Amino acid sequence: MKENRWRPALKAGFPHTIPIMTGFLFLGMAYGILMRTKGFHPLFPTVMALTIFGGSLEYVCVEMLCSLFAPAETLLMALLIQARHLFYGIAMLDRYRGLGWKTPILIYGMCDESFSINCSVDVPKDIDRGWFYLWVTLLNWFYWIAGATIGAQLGAVLPFPTDGLDFVMTAMFVVIFLEAWLKEKQHWSSLIGLACSAGCLLIFGAQGFMLPTMGAILLALAILRKPIEKAEGGALR
Repeated sequence: MKENRWRPALKAGFPHTIPIMTGFLFLGMAYGILMRTKGFHPLFPTVMALTIFGGSLEYVCVEMLCSLFAPAETLLMALLIQARHLFYGIAMLDRYRGLGWKTPILIYGMCDESFSINCSVDVPKDIDRGWFYLWVTLLNWFYWIAGATIGAQLGAVLPFPTDGLDFVMTAMFVVIFLEAWLKEKQHWSSLIGLACSAGCLLIFGAQGFMLPTMGAILLALAILRKPIEKAEGGALR
């Protein structure tokens, strides 16, 4: 029956999200605890996880919320950090076309992990494609919200010091960088990122280097796009 299509789609989609659940729960808990150690109300991590749903951006937002009010800088930072979703959206245009009311939810709830699953998995022919995509998206969204909520509650009662917990954000970006480095056939993009970061750190200092770094990386990648693509093609051969 048509109304029961969501059940087999849930059973088919859930196993693909189990590795994401493990990572999101622990990262979300660390984020929730970090927010509490910075003095935010327990509802803040939950609401931010529900509305922003961007792990790296949410970690950066912790420091932004603790800094001087700078809406323009915050907006630009958010756009630069999450700009990759523009390309995710383009890649998913055909897959998400014609799914009716599910499409806005799929667009709003897209993250790296949901994109990876929905883009790469061949949905079985007997499974409703729209419901499969929707369950993958909603489950991953729920894992992150649950982790952040649990962490926010734990942050108020943890019996041990949480000094230095904000290093979780640094560790997360280091892991992302190493993952990208290992996947690359050539390392031009990563080296550009390292060079721009080091240069901007020296010029602008630790408090103001982030935005110039993002802009410099974007400009360098745009200028060197063709040489990088040529080097990548040569490496693949």
